[in-house]
Amino acid sequence: MSEAVAYSAREGIAEIVLDDGKVNAMSAPFFDGLNAALDRAEGGDCSAVVVVGRPGYFSAGLNVKVLPTLQPDEITRTLVTFGRTLLRVWTFPRPTVAAVTGHGVAGGALLAFACDRRFVADGPFRIQMNETAIGLPLPSWAIAICESVMPARCHNQALLHAKPYTPAEALACGMIDDVVAPTDVVARACAAASALSALDRQAYAISKQRLRSRSAAWGEQHLEVEMVGPPIRDGS
Repeated sequence: MSEAVAYSAREGIAEIVLDDGKVNAMSAPFFDGLNAALDRAEGGDCSAVVVVGRPGYFSAGLNVKVLPTLQPDEITRTLVTFGRTLLRVWTFPRPTVAAVTGHGVAGGALLAFACDRRFVADGPFRIQMNETAIGLPLPSWAIAICESVMPARCHNQALLHAKPYTPAEALACGMIDDVVAPTDVVARACAAASALSALDRQAYAISKQRLRSRSAAWGEQHLEVEMVGPPIRDGS
């Protein structure tokens, strides 16, 4: 497992903590670590999963400093794994809750949106899909995830106009569940996960699959072509 991704489990709740000591930038090792943690949660006896960021940053998205240094095949693997990992979180058979401990930008926002519930730390943080501001057409899989949590009235501002949202604005728009004091955001997310774990595990998994399978298949259908097409730039 990546050093930036830690896994623990207690009382049936798996906790996946993202902390690279900086801005939780996403890279191939990051996705390998996250997938390894999801494997453990899915293969174990956990009833729900909480994804936690580091103080001040949930994630700033793809590591734009590393991508240009990679070989073409490594870039392709990273970008395709990016999409497939986020789709995996979105369709994960257990309840998932994001403890958004700070900024969630681009891929970081998508990771939060891919979870079933989202609690955001109060503070001078932004939740932003900034792709069109940095020259990146949104891939279909990302649109599918965003549409599942954003009211239609927010689509233009959030996805086309790259509007940065404060935690309070994100709550007013309906794309997150609540704004919480930074010291309480992890506990609140864990409490929500515990409540969700009381639901029937099999019924939850089947219902989530039926709810999201059509949109997930649509995103997966276009994923490789879209992610290895024009140059991809993601992050803050």
